[in-house]
This record gives sequence, C-alpha cells and structure tokens, in this order.
Amino acid sequence: MGAIQVIAGLGNPGIRYDQTRHNAGSWFVDELARQHGGAFRAESRFQGEVARIRIGPGEVWLLKPTTFMNHSGQAIGALVNFYKVPVEDVLVVHDDIDLPPGTVRLKRGGGHGGHNGLRDIIAHLGRDFWRLRIGVGHPGHRDEVIDYVLSRPPPEEARLIHAALESALPVIPVLVSGETERAMHLLHSPRAEQG
Repeated sequence: MGAIQVIAGLGNPGIRYDQTRHNAGSWFVDELARQHGGAFRAESRFQGEVARIRIGPGEVWLLKPTTFMNHSGQAIGALVNFYKVPVEDVLVVHDDIDLPPGTVRLKRGGGHGGHNGLRDIIAHLGRDFWRLRIGVGHPGHRDEVIDYVLSRPPPEEARLIHAALESALPVIPVLVSGETERAMHLLHSPRAEQG
C-alpha cells in the first residue's frame, strides 16, 4: 500500500458557495495548506487551484477543483494522470449527508452514495481512492438535499463541522506515511470524536 500523494478537497468555486456545506472538503485542504505553509495557485491544466506541501515524511499535492462539483473528476484526473499517481494514493475530502455534523470517517473505495462529485471522480478514476467523509447532516427528505448542501449551516452545526475537520488534521501525516490502518484507528477511536 502506497502513501497518500494527492489530497483533493471538493467544493464549488466562487464566493457564493464558499461557506456552504458542499464546500466542507475545500475548507479542509485550506486548513491543511495554512498549517503546512502552502499557498494555492490557479493551475489551468488541472482545472483547479493547487498547493505543494511537506507533511511528515512526504510531499503532497493539495487540489481544489475549480470545476463545479459534478465535474470534480476532470480536475483530479488531470492532476493524477499528469504526475502518474496511483489511484490508491489519492485522498478525496468531501461533505457527507449520511453522517451527522461533528462526525468524520475515513475509508477506501465504495460507491458515490448520490454525491455528484464522487460520481464524476469514480467515472474518471475508478473506485479505489481514499475518502475523508465530513458529516454535514441530512435535511430529512431527498428532495431537499440540493438546497441543503448549497446553503450555509447554522452556527452550531458549523462549529461541529469545523471541530470534526480539526480532529482529522493530525491523521493526515499518518496517511502520508502510508500507515492507513493506524490512521483509521486514530480517527475512528471514541477519544478522537470528542470535542
């Protein structure tokens, strides 16, 4: 098993969407860049903003696609193909309506669960990438999902989501070193969920 070389944070571009639930993945890579001294720059060939940072033993590409969410796979595919990164060395960070706010989960593979960003990434890369799932809660009815993820969470939910992002940050150096089982244990242990 290799080490994570690319971390892509999903979201929609532009100020209008910046603070919406669908951009939770984008918030996470912004924080990673801040912590590790990275600066995003627009890169048209990758249809996104990229930053290169050192985390623990390795260097990692951070990517925020500037395509809209349902074309995320174009941006990630362009970067992964250019640098010949194996699919299993890619981590996609995304909002997840099936998890409550304050919850974060790590897994490899699986389906898209109705998430249009994941659907497009699977179409471009297959299923074998890693996912960091950021819980944003569910509106209660599937007809309300689009409006829900494209709106801002109320302050208490936003606090829970950001606390979950914070709890996941220390796990990233472990993932980058290739210790995926240890990373999952650290993130999913009950102690990690408090806060």
